[in-house]
Amino acid sequence: MATWTYMGFQDSASPLMEQLIFFHDHIMLILILIITFVGYMLSTLFMNLYINRYMLENQTIELIWTAIPAIILIFIALPSLRLLYLLDEINYPSITIKTIGHQWYWSYEYSDFLQLEFDSYMIPSNDLSPLGFRLLDVDNRTIIPMNTQIRILITAADVIHSWTVPSLGIKADALPGRLNQTSFLINRPGLFLGQCSEICGANHSFMPIMIESVSINSFLNWISSSID
Repeated sequence: MATWTYMGFQDSASPLMEQLIFFHDHIMLILILIITFVGYMLSTLFMNLYINRYMLENQTIELIWTAIPAIILIFIALPSLRLLYLLDEINYPSITIKTIGHQWYWSYEYSDFLQLEFDSYMIPSNDLSPLGFRLLDVDNRTIIPMNTQIRILITAADVIHSWTVPSLGIKADALPGRLNQTSFLINRPGLFLGQCSEICGANHSFMPIMIESVSINSFLNWISSSID
């Protein structure tokens, strides 16, 4: 049971990730039906003794095996295009956060609040508490209010990085000299972990991302204490 648990996606924490999981299940259903049908046809071909020495063509069956795959591709393409547009849509954000990738840590700037910026380093295993997450815990977590539209501005200071949080359905490249943006909404509280997904150097595996989703009141209290 545990093996099957780790073979799938992480539990979704945003509407976009829910849509990604639905689309994955939709594709898997189509693939299972195709594999089952093709396997059945192959087994019948191997088992029967039918033969037609004089058949040179059959336009009806050729039309069928051309039209059916085209229809199947339409059923795949339409939800895919819809999801692509949803992922690129930037709604009216309530909070804008800028993240900058460095070798090998992340910097965060809360541009809606004055003088609120910090660096987020991975906590070494020697300094990690017994309840910490090895190679994933950071000294400064990114605090974000839940049920709030967030816009992330992503760039890099040196080489190409990638800001990725699987449970939120976010993966955006951090490019030097370029500002990328993405938008998301977290629909439940908790800790959501990610890592740089671009091979950015020797310590590429040691620049994790830790987002903590809290209530609005807890977020405002954290903002007040951080600014003071």
